[in-house]
Amino acid sequence: MSDRTEVTFNAEYSEDNEPADYGTVAFGDGIADIPPERVTNNPEDTVERDYLNAGYTLEHRFSDNWQLRNQFRYTSSSFVNDVLAIPIALNESAGILNRLFVAQSTENDTYSLYTNIQGEFSTGPVQHTLLLGLDWTHEDRDVITRFDPVNPALATPINIFNPDYSAIPRPRTEDINISVFGSTATRTDQLGLYLQDQIDILDNLILVAGLRYNTVNQETTNLVTDVETDQNDDAFIPRIGIVYQPTEPISLYANYSRSFVPNTATDADGDPLEPEEGGGFEVGIRGEIIENRLSANLAYFDITKQNVATADPNNPFASVATGEQRSRGVDFSLTGEILPGWNVVASYAYIDAEVTEDNNTDIVGNRLPSVPEHSASLWTTYEIQSGDFQGLGFGLGFNFVGERKGDLADSFEVDSYFLTNAAVFYRQNDWRVQLNVENLFNVDYIESVNNSRTRQIYPGDPLTVRASVSYTF
Repeated sequence: MSDRTEVTFNAEYSEDNEPADYGTVAFGDGIADIPPERVTNNPEDTVERDYLNAGYTLEHRFSDNWQLRNQFRYTSSSFVNDVLAIPIALNESAGILNRLFVAQSTENDTYSLYTNIQGEFSTGPVQHTLLLGLDWTHEDRDVITRFDPVNPALATPINIFNPDYSAIPRPRTEDINISVFGSTATRTDQLGLYLQDQIDILDNLILVAGLRYNTVNQETTNLVTDVETDQNDDAFIPRIGIVYQPTEPISLYANYSRSFVPNTATDADGDPLEPEEGGGFEVGIRGEIIENRLSANLAYFDITKQNVATADPNNPFASVATGEQRSRGVDFSLTGEILPGWNVVASYAYIDAEVTEDNNTDIVGNRLPSVPEHSASLWTTYEIQSGDFQGLGFGLGFNFVGERKGDLADSFEVDSYFLTNAAVFYRQNDWRVQLNVENLFNVDYIESVNNSRTRQIYPGDPLTVRASVSYTF
């Protein structure tokens, strides 16, 4: 708009219609011995998704040291499950997976407005970067669930070892009653005010301190009983961090922060969960092994959260909140260029993640589902720098993920896995052609779990080859 003012408009729309997939099932203390491609719902089940995101970003520079940033976003999404066969429970002695016909639709509209002012100034020899802002979000979320667990006519069991998906015909959507739980209209208004100052105390010592105030009003209406529940919550959220460089290539850092996030999830009675709150700290060291080319980072972290929403193992459309979860551990990363043309990205993490408090004392001390104690990855590429084959490159790497618990009850576990990946690419001028091979040795593995023995236990992709051509202009 001028030499000091810029406006960017953006819009994105997508529409998907894809098969529904609830993964495989647990069996005993492990995973059922069935083909990973076997579906536990019905093969013809589909999910429709529509997504729209539109808005603008405005930036105005009052001077070289002060600027204003204003951003607005509107997002609209709809999610429609046609009548699906949802896995509920497995009779392991008979191999019979009990399922129910369920239909669900979700409409979500969100309006977000962000405004902040950032300025740089000094008080004597001390330099400041000040950030002052506010943000406002309004969300309308309507969920209609048709789910009748006591109606035997809606049951559609299968034998997981020899399934007959057509034994019971699929009912019409209107023949399934709207469920008391899982059918809600939620209106959420959130306002945040924040102030942060980055203080360059010395050339090698930086302090960042900030404080945020959040207030949330949430109205949840059960669309069947017409019962309304109001929640009003607020919190002050501090943040502080420090960076010290004893020498030029070494940085020591530490930070502490609190978190406060409203929960849109509801329990099996349709009541909203309390907001998720938490706090954590991190200390670490970052160093340049090769100046401006290769760096490493080592950190210790400790994060505690309360009221974390997790999938309800007994209800596919409800959530439960654990009293308190703690994750602490060490992570290491190495990133950069070892030699001209030879790049590497490597990481390792050790995570001790467990339930530390809960009304259900049976799960206190249990590891969190889907969180491995050990994980590591490596990806390295080399591109020929000169000669007739200049621009030709090769990549090789691996992903390792350790054993993981499948649910909060620790009733089953999924194995560790090690995947090998490779690539070959060729770059010339503005063109790049690339071939990626993922899971090179076609390893069978479980990629993720989500606190259920019968749902969202997802096998990973088999050997996959991807080709791409790109042009930069």
